[in-house]
Amino acid sequence: MLEERILYEDDDALVFNKIPGELTQGDRRGDPSLIDMLSAGTTYRFLEPVHRLDRPASGVVLFAKTKAFFSAMTELFRARAVEKVYWAVTERPPVEAAGVLRHHLRPDRRRNVVSARPAREGESEPNAVLSYRLLAGSERYYFLIVRPSTGRQHQIRAQLAAAGAPIKGDVKYGARRSNPDRSILLHARELSFAHPFTKYHLRSTAPPPRDVLWDLFVRAADTPRTRF
Repeated sequence: MLEERILYEDDDALVFNKIPGELTQGDRRGDPSLIDMLSAGTTYRFLEPVHRLDRPASGVVLFAKTKAFFSAMTELFRARAVEKVYWAVTERPPVEAAGVLRHHLRPDRRRNVVSARPAREGESEPNAVLSYRLLAGSERYYFLIVRPSTGRQHQIRAQLAAAGAPIKGDVKYGARRSNPDRSILLHARELSFAHPFTKYHLRSTAPPPRDVLWDLFVRAADTPRTRF
């Protein structure tokens, strides 16, 4: 039930755990979106996502229930005052076990992809920056924690692929094959920020979808080992 996936709610905010395949917001194809599903049978007068999460990904999505909260949170995102933590399962490990990726992203609207070119010293500030750390690995897959400091379309997908570590199931960005349910193993694990009105620090954490790899890697990350 949808109610079971609400992670937090107050008069201004609704934080929801999205599953792969769900649309955050409606598109031209007219498929039902989370806004449609969450609004059905409710008295919400306003409901808008403050940020986007790609359809095949999962995890935390923040919705604004008032225009004032939407505007305030838009400013917090713009000021990079919102902390985002993602989990990713990749087909190959990055070259370094931990590091910072800095890229210039260029969108291709026709194909709905973005290309990522590594930033060079002396160039303008890159528009996509993230840090990552390898938490665990098997013979075929690798579990990373990712912290983007910018928020661009397909940013994590494109940057990890450019670093030689495409996300499992993400054939658009170089994965060997798609997952049966067309999901990708990218999960928005945590979102935290100072509530613009109450000033309380809000931290919402979403459990990943039930999946053998997620279960295996989450257990492995809780132990001192990095390989199994």
